[in-house]
Amino acid sequence: MQRRMGEAVARVARKVNHTVENKTDSLDLANCKLMTFPVGIYKAMRSVTEGIHHISLANNELKSLTSRFVTTFSQLRELNLAGNYLHRLPQELTSLLHLRAINLSRNRFRCFPEPLAAVTSLETIDLEENEITEVPAEQLASMASLRSLNLRANPVGPDLRLLVKPLVPFDLLLSPEEPLHEA
Repeated sequence: MQRRMGEAVARVARKVNHTVENKTDSLDLANCKLMTFPVGIYKAMRSVTEGIHHISLANNELKSLTSRFVTTFSQLRELNLAGNYLHRLPQELTSLLHLRAINLSRNRFRCFPEPLAAVTSLETIDLEENEITEVPAEQLASMASLRSLNLRANPVGPDLRLLVKPLVPFDLLLSPEEPLHEA
């Protein structure tokens, strides 16, 4: 067990070092069995955090995202958190002024993550395969940049029928095989 953990830590360190040394705009920590975002990464990456535009933490075991993560990577444009155990997002997410796409599919959200509705730059929100029953329709309708909202495989309520074009300017993706549940 300890050896496997050591290998996982080494893999994360290699990926972080690759990003720092090559000054790339992406950090890929997908499939690293992370339960939390390693605090040491903040220090290791402090010289390049402003240049990071894409982060993938997909298919880990994250239960939460800290406000420090959000404020450290303030220039994010894409954030992939698919396949984790997240059920809420920090309010600080609203400070990500450049965030265009967020993937939160295959997580544990029961409600639409409220901070997302305040991120005015968001174009794509993927919430497929969560446990979402309610969506803030009015807030979403006022998101000028939003182009696509994926709510497939969620037990969403009938109020979602109200979100039809031209009322909302974005594509709403729902599972065709699942009828909307009546309240």
